[in-house]
Amino acid sequence: MKFLIIGCGSIGQRHLKNLKDNTTIEVITYRTSKKNVKKIEHDTKTYDNLKEALDQKPDAVLITNPTSMHVPTALEAAKNGCHLFIEKPLSNNLDGIDELLDLVRKKKLVTLVGCNLRFHPGLRMIKKLLDENRIGKVVSARVQMGQYLPDWHPWEDYRTMYSAHQSLGGGIILDAIHELDYVRWLLGEVTHVVSFSEKLSNLDIDTEDVAEILLRFKRGAIAEVHLDYIRRDASRSCEIIGDNGSILWDINESSVKLYDANKKEWKQFKTPKEYNMNQTYINELLHFINCIEGKEKPLIDITEGIDALKIALAAKKSAKTGKIIKIN
Repeated sequence: MKFLIIGCGSIGQRHLKNLKDNTTIEVITYRTSKKNVKKIEHDTKTYDNLKEALDQKPDAVLITNPTSMHVPTALEAAKNGCHLFIEKPLSNNLDGIDELLDLVRKKKLVTLVGCNLRFHPGLRMIKKLLDENRIGKVVSARVQMGQYLPDWHPWEDYRTMYSAHQSLGGGIILDAIHELDYVRWLLGEVTHVVSFSEKLSNLDIDTEDVAEILLRFKRGAIAEVHLDYIRRDASRSCEIIGDNGSILWDINESSVKLYDANKKEWKQFKTPKEYNMNQTYINELLHFINCIEGKEKPLIDITEGIDALKIALAAKKSAKTGKIIKIN
């Protein structure tokens, strides 16, 4: 198979390296910026024209350019019959989404949205415990992620990153859509969203850098989601409360803890110590390849990507209007 990577920034180069190191896939790239030319041309044919790149008839396209360009790029690739791997978030609005969905269905294309946290062993353990009904009926959850934006890519000026610019689809709500996606994956469909979000720090950005989001789920649970670009001690965790126990996960502790109310005791489930997060990116690419080959079904296809995006956009709308937003 041949893959085309569109967008050769940090995440595009990560996927390029992972494909070269872990698969026999032939990879070509299309660049929209010249700043990374020397980095991406090692044994990889690179194109400056998208039509020329698509004329090479890739089987699949990895769309890793700025968020605001995801859907227009995906439409071009889909028209050429390419399977689609689209980095999170799917977009920064719903423009063109219906057209893309119709095209994907018409051409029977495999799609995967790049929410690599779905492949983290800690979250997969939580999903397993919930599916086994280990804590009874879930009534609430607390999810949080915070990390200082300049520390995300210390090798580049954070002010040049898409995260810093609303016009490119930046902002902590869309950037950290992982949390909105995985809490929906764990607890089911979201029906209502209410949020406060603002730029509160001294970061030189024009996007929101902190968000507090409340979610109401169809099954009745309520979740709090905290997201920020400000926290200096990087943190990511979740707490799920059921009527028969609790589940705690902290990515920095490499473990999942379960409190069993019947036994009145805690049980700890170990995940790999000092887990390398790059493995989640490798695993999602291998999953995408298996989906194309018909061996697996996409864990997060374009329809699930749309659902996560609707929650994020509802959070933005709620913060702007001060209203509770209903998800249709």
